[in-house]
Amino acid sequence: MMDNQPKPIRSFKDFVVYQSSYEAMLVVMKQIIPKLPESEKYDLSSQLGRACEAIPRLIAEGYAKKHQKAGFRKYLDDSMGESNEIIVCLEQARDLYDVNTDLTNELVDTYDKIGRQLYKPGQSWTNFKRNS
Repeated sequence: MMDNQPKPIRSFKDFVVYQSSYEAMLVVMKQIIPKLPESEKYDLSSQLGRACEAIPRLIAEGYAKKHQKAGFRKYLDDSMGESNEIIVCLEQARDLYDVNTDLTNELVDTYDKIGRQLYKPGQSWTNFKRNS
């Protein structure tokens, strides 16, 4: 019989949102950024790379501060901001430079989901702290 119970969180790597953001970062870095024109090397490419690398890093750093409600929440909020920024960058890459439309659309959906997943741990933490 399969156990559908969520696994306990023992590390930042146990968060599904960490795993999703790390996998999506790899796709962006390997399959999207190399397709952008050289003229975007110091603008769109650079910004997209920094933003997609930031999310898993912020989740890891925020997890280390999970004992501080404001600290934990700040890192999750920053991660959500990076996720929104990535969506805009991906849409620009798609619309300005015709970068792999299907893959870009898939990544936009992935980062939209990541943004929603980042909201839940912070909200859960707020509710937990309020009720304890």
